Amino acid sequence: MEVPLVLCLWILLVLGGGCLGCLKEEKTALVQIKASWNDHSYAIRSRWGGEDDCCLWTEVTCDEHTGRVIEMDLSGLLDEKAILNATLFLPFEELRSLNFGNNHFLDFQGTLKLSKLQHLVLDGNSFTRIPSLQGLSKLEELSLRDNLLTGNIPQTIGVLTPLKILNLGNNNLNGSLPPEVLCKLRNLEELDLSNNRFEGNLPPCLGNLTSLHYLDLFSNDFKGEIPASLFSNLNLLKFISLSYNYFEGSSFTPLLNNSQLVVFDLVNYNKTLKVEIENPTWFPPFHLEVFRLSNCSLSTPTKAVPSFLLNQHELQMLDLSHSGMTGKVPTWLLVNNTALEFLSIGSNILTGPLDLQSNSTNLNLVLFDISSNLIHGEVPPYIGSVLPNLHVLNMSGNALQGYIPPSVDKMEELRSLDLSFNNFSGPLPRSLFMGSSYLRVLILSNNNLHGNIPKESKLTGLGYLFLENNNLSGEISEGLLESSSLELLDISNNSFSGVIPDWIGNFSLLTSLVLSRNSLEGEIPTGFCKLNKLLFLDLSENKIGPASIPPCANLSTMKYLHLHSNELTALIPYVLSEARSLITLDLRDNKLSGTIPPWISSLSNLRVLLLKGNRFQDSIPAHLCQLKKIRIMDLSHNNLSGSIPSCFNQIITFGRKGAREDKFGNVDYVWAANLSLSTYSYEEELSRFRFLFGVGDAESDEGDVVEFISKSRSESYAGSILHFMSGMDLSDNKLTGPIPREMGYLSGIHTINLSHNHFSGPIPETFSNLKEVESLDISYNELTGQIPPQLIELNNLAVFSVAHNNLSGKTPEMKFQFMTFDQSSYEGNPLLCGLPLERSCTPTGPPPATPPTSEKEEIGLWKAIFLWSFVGSYGVAFLGIAAFLYLSSYYRELLFDFIEAHVSFLRLRTW
Repeated sequence: MEVPLVLCLWILLVLGGGCLGCLKEEKTALVQIKASWNDHSYAIRSRWGGEDDCCLWTEVTCDEHTGRVIEMDLSGLLDEKAILNATLFLPFEELRSLNFGNNHFLDFQGTLKLSKLQHLVLDGNSFTRIPSLQGLSKLEELSLRDNLLTGNIPQTIGVLTPLKILNLGNNNLNGSLPPEVLCKLRNLEELDLSNNRFEGNLPPCLGNLTSLHYLDLFSNDFKGEIPASLFSNLNLLKFISLSYNYFEGSSFTPLLNNSQLVVFDLVNYNKTLKVEIENPTWFPPFHLEVFRLSNCSLSTPTKAVPSFLLNQHELQMLDLSHSGMTGKVPTWLLVNNTALEFLSIGSNILTGPLDLQSNSTNLNLVLFDISSNLIHGEVPPYIGSVLPNLHVLNMSGNALQGYIPPSVDKMEELRSLDLSFNNFSGPLPRSLFMGSSYLRVLILSNNNLHGNIPKESKLTGLGYLFLENNNLSGEISEGLLESSSLELLDISNNSFSGVIPDWIGNFSLLTSLVLSRNSLEGEIPTGFCKLNKLLFLDLSENKIGPASIPPCANLSTMKYLHLHSNELTALIPYVLSEARSLITLDLRDNKLSGTIPPWISSLSNLRVLLLKGNRFQDSIPAHLCQLKKIRIMDLSHNNLSGSIPSCFNQIITFGRKGAREDKFGNVDYVWAANLSLSTYSYEEELSRFRFLFGVGDAESDEGDVVEFISKSRSESYAGSILHFMSGMDLSDNKLTGPIPREMGYLSGIHTINLSHNHFSGPIPETFSNLKEVESLDISYNELTGQIPPQLIELNNLAVFSVAHNNLSGKTPEMKFQFMTFDQSSYEGNPLLCGLPLERSCTPTGPPPATPPTSEKEEIGLWKAIFLWSFVGSYGVAFLGIAAFLYLSSYYRELLFDFIEAHVSFLRLRTW
């Protein structure tokens, strides 16, 4: 009996070893980790050390038999940036799983030599390199998602042959995929390289990773054809995302043997991708839940919706937008695929009417997008009954006509409705404004709607309302007051009249207000002073005035202000000096007067200053040079005098090629919302495929719209183009003096217009430095001297005029861009010569005729002729008489006697 008793005691001791707590050396190591992280982690300070048994500490898991630490979840603990000292973890020899995710680690110190480690998670840190993985011979999962990794995948990854999960998504990795690394990982089941900058062709050997069931190459720079082996060999593949790359060709045929596929995602960056989608006899074995094939060219003969979708009864999301599909709207998809929740077939060439079956109700569909097609006719009046649970309905950009069907009020879950850019007519339906309280986005712009805004409304959740470019009229209705959550209101280009209502100040969340191109009058109400979140205000092309913004206004958040083409008078309101975030200030074509105020230099974020067509006078203030970020400045058509400040060359965005200090924001209308989708094994990844709809952020990428005269015509610049456009227009003023040579140092400027002033002196030779200039107009001035021949080096010049000055000498050589300029660029300069003018710079043809003489010169000439004739005649007579006397002695003696007698007679008289 003694032996069995001893044996039992020994067994109990071994099996109950867990109650002894964690090992001393591991507890010591945990205390050291706590000490090293004490200054960076409040969680560690507050939670570690209260219990003697470290196995009871949060974030630590021990083996229940041995007491050894086998798992550590240290994610999200650090509050500050730190270096991860890997040597502190060497005592944990039995560690299987280690999670450092979502901390602030910058780098590794030492090496993790944990021979039994299977799972290593380093997501959400700031690592710039993949740490040394020496000694991790049993590692099955390595995740470095959401870091700052650069370079290529290191060769050391290739030795981790047990690896099943490799996640390097959301980094800055680049270069081609190294086949000698990835293709050795034959046990790999999940590979995520999404959101990097990998390039080149996909290695065909990826098709040898036959255990792969998850492949994510989303958003890289891959190109070429998609290897057939990627589909034909990977029979276990459930999830594949190849979207947002530059692929050129693919075929679905290799998927014939794949029965596991659930998600197929292929949205190309360009439309060079041609996809052979199906064989008419093909019946794929898989049952898709997500199918995205967008921004490509379907190579089926009919370019119709793939017929194999008839058998995909589990399909929840279908995106075939931008794929060149033709034919009628495939409404059969709504009947046959009853699980469908998202259907996007926009931006194709679908024609015909929208034929919905009145007796076929689809209760699951939450998004229906048929925008940008050629669909015509009227919308079925029962659409609200057929699709009652829609969250998003987008039928914009078609040729739909008739009234907006009242049944839309039956879509009680509707969040976003876009019917813009059609031919809808009639009044705004009252039922629409009395419909879904969930409606967040309503876009009815660019139609033929008329009448007033309904006075009653239940759209309490409305945040974005677009009614621009219709024929709506009357005063702005108080019915909008029910939508107190409005963030954006655009009713521009209609026929609204009356004053801007004071109650508009009740929209405390308003960020964008666009009332331009109506017939509104009066002054901006004081209720405007309550709009503390306003970013964008456009009241242009109305009759607002004489005062503009009330002094009580809070403009601290204002970024874009358009008040052009109104009846504003007096000075620029001083309240604008508080708008320190202002990017665009457009006060063109009003009756503002006085001087340009000095406080305008405090608007340090200003990129666009448009003061054209007012009555400003005095000189251009030098303090404008302090606007270091200005890109477009229009001071034309005023009464400005004096000279151009030479300090303009200090404006870096004019003076430097490609200067881009900050992006232009935008109050464009892009709002995102997540929609629920039935849960399945890949729902977490599927979340990124959920459609964005409606409108949202007040600063997306489209950008503010700015009008500016460039290349002799008015242009509109919007969005990203404003990053690259820069120009200065000082035309039609009374400016004098020479053009400062410093103007030639504005090497990044695209447009300069100094025409219709009184500038004198020569054209600065420094203008040859304006390498980016596309339009240069200095016509109608008093410039003298020659045109600098170096101007032919301006290779981007498209418009050039020096007409109507006092220039002389030869025109620039007819080469490069100057070959495109005709006589109109030089006319009105009588001393200019050379092509394309008709006046040559060198004499050619017969010698010039003798110039006519004056009357005085003619009289003098006749006197000279008479004198020489008289002298000649007497000379001839004298010589003739002398010769006669010499030959006749009788007459010679007689002549001498006659002379002697006369001499004697003269003597007697003298006496």
